[in-house]
Amino acid sequence: MADAAAIGLAPAAPRPTPAGLWVAPPLLILAVIFFYPLSLIVRQSLGDSGVLTLQHFQEVLSSRQFLDGLYYTIVIAVTATAGCLVLGFVLSLVIAFVPFPGAKMAARLIDTIIAFPTFLVTLAFTFIYGSAGMLNGSLIHLFGFELPPVDFLYSRWGVILAEITVFTPFVMRPLLATFSLIDQAQIEVASSLGAKPLRIVRQVILPAALPALLAGGSLCLLLTVNEFGIVLFIGAKDVITLPLLVYSKAIQEFDYTTACVIAVVNIALSLGLYGLYRMAIGYFGGDRAGVV
Repeated sequence: MADAAAIGLAPAAPRPTPAGLWVAPPLLILAVIFFYPLSLIVRQSLGDSGVLTLQHFQEVLSSRQFLDGLYYTIVIAVTATAGCLVLGFVLSLVIAFVPFPGAKMAARLIDTIIAFPTFLVTLAFTFIYGSAGMLNGSLIHLFGFELPPVDFLYSRWGVILAEITVFTPFVMRPLLATFSLIDQAQIEVASSLGAKPLRIVRQVILPAALPALLAGGSLCLLLTVNEFGIVLFIGAKDVITLPLLVYSKAIQEFDYTTACVIAVVNIALSLGLYGLYRMAIGYFGGDRAGVV
């Protein structure tokens, strides 16, 4: 190196590493832990006799059990998402714009609630609203009912209520981030001009919150479509969603081909919803939606 400098020659520049070498390790990891298992599921759904066929898809997709599972999956997911949007918007408004002691602490607890496993909420609901829960026990003791008067928990409404409780923070988090960016002077000016609180919410706050609502609602819809633990833990009567149907076919009936067919449909549905979720964020802007 010293000789090269002495005669006025610059040291040779290091040879650039081909970009493909940096891409190869992540692709290899994805292939092992994701694409290969997924390919096995797709292969099993097309038949396990060595001959690829769509017959299993035709049989499963036309069966009453699958159609009922798809119906309950969509109805529960859409209803729970709508509940999350309404409840999350109202709670976020209160926390962000209604001064009360502990408002900042309540906002910080949202991230903690997101980290909770879903079965904790369903377990708490069982203790409160179950047949032998605190509410039914108190009502039976006070009024002498022979049967538990509150029995909504073991139905689709119990599943929906539990999912709303679990997934509402996923709507509140981007909403609170968006509300923190709203100029308080706009609200003060609108109020000084005689605008009522509902009009301020409709014309000032809601337009600013729309991107966060769409992003949070899309994420909730994606999560509720794939929710398994809440439905299984509650054990709602005659309520079987697609994830629960996959579990039933694979684990209880050992019908792996049917389970793989339903799993492929569920994956396609999830990817479609995820595409809508990314489109909503891309259209309105991830920064405006408060998405991190």
